[in-house]
Amino acid sequence: MDLHLAGKTVVITGGSKGIGAACAKSFAAEGCNLILVARNQALLTSVQNQILDTHRVKVETHSLDLRDQTDFTQAAKLCATVDILVNNAGDIPSGTLKTLDEAQWRNAWELKLFGYINLSREAYAFMTERQSGVIINVIGMAAERASYDYICGSTANAALAAFTKGLGLGSTKFGVRVMGVHPPSTRTERIDKLLQSTAQQRYGDPTRTADLIKDGVFLPAIEPQQVADAVTYLASPRASQLSGIVVNLG
Repeated sequence: MDLHLAGKTVVITGGSKGIGAACAKSFAAEGCNLILVARNQALLTSVQNQILDTHRVKVETHSLDLRDQTDFTQAAKLCATVDILVNNAGDIPSGTLKTLDEAQWRNAWELKLFGYINLSREAYAFMTERQSGVIINVIGMAAERASYDYICGSTANAALAAFTKGLGLGSTKFGVRVMGVHPPSTRTERIDKLLQSTAQQRYGDPTRTADLIKDGVFLPAIEPQQVADAVTYLASPRASQLSGIVVNLG
């Protein structure tokens, strides 16, 4: 299926691995030019080389920490002419209200919650001037299935879902669509660590990750490419009637 995305420019945060890297490859397959943002330049370069070996598109990489104000300002400038922004960067730890202190909550939210909101604000300003653009937020099913053991992430994800719906319900008046996706557990290095950490806290054994799924703490894992396929479709003109929604993928 041709998604009519060829020639579009896409910024993807957290684009060096996992869902972000899968999104980069999916958009590249549709003929999109890419601007990938993440902290690890070596991983970014690896993804860049994989894409350039397969697709005739442009791929920029920028090693930036969106928690750092100077780096964030640079990332915001990258959004000036893009057609699509995919907010994906985040590393919220597992833990309960007792085990995570305020500093850990603020550090986690600075990247995912405020990182998404602040970069969306910058991109949205440029997009409304042009009367065109799409913002996709990769959020997470913890917004719908709040977890005692992942309370910081559950709360941030619920806030981002509300933000996405609220902005997207009004953005179409200015030619901009805003949507989100809620992946369940996805086979990435970050989720593996999250599962192990949660299993350690709940059962005292980091190897009991299968029990987390059996006990309903986490949903069965899906592949990063499944998330990327949904993101790419939603960003395309094939989904031009959609905005202000968050799609549950699990």
